[in-house]
Amino acid sequence: MSHSCETSRKSIFLAIAILCTLPLGAQKTQGANRPKYDVNTETKMKGTVEDVNLPPRGSEKEIAHLLVKTGTDTVDVYLCPKSFLDDMGVSFNKGDEIALTGSRVKQGEADLILVRELVKGTDTLVLRDAKGNPVWN
Repeated sequence: MSHSCETSRKSIFLAIAILCTLPLGAQKTQGANRPKYDVNTETKMKGTVEDVNLPPRGSEKEIAHLLVKTGTDTVDVYLCPKSFLDDMGVSFNKGDEIALTGSRVKQGEADLILVRELVKGTDTLVLRDAKGNPVWN
């Protein structure tokens, strides 16, 4: 085998190896940017659903969130993947009265709540354990 042929094969192998690892790096970066539940900032609140933000069809693994009006404030409330809500048969509509327990966190400049437990009517939806770990994993 000639030297240039062997060098070409090594270059191709290296390019394939780099391309295969790129998605892994991107996933780690996205995961690192996700806000973490902090039990030290846990809060309870009641409010009215102002808006329901669901991921587009085909992205059901993305997080669903609600804009909730509490008094004069409107809070962005992160729930769980849409697919998990679907599996449990839960949906939300504008005007729903809810009570929740969650962690108040910052993501960039935005304040948001990561929900651990949510009560809607007579239904209690548990999304995270007592330490804040997601139950949908």
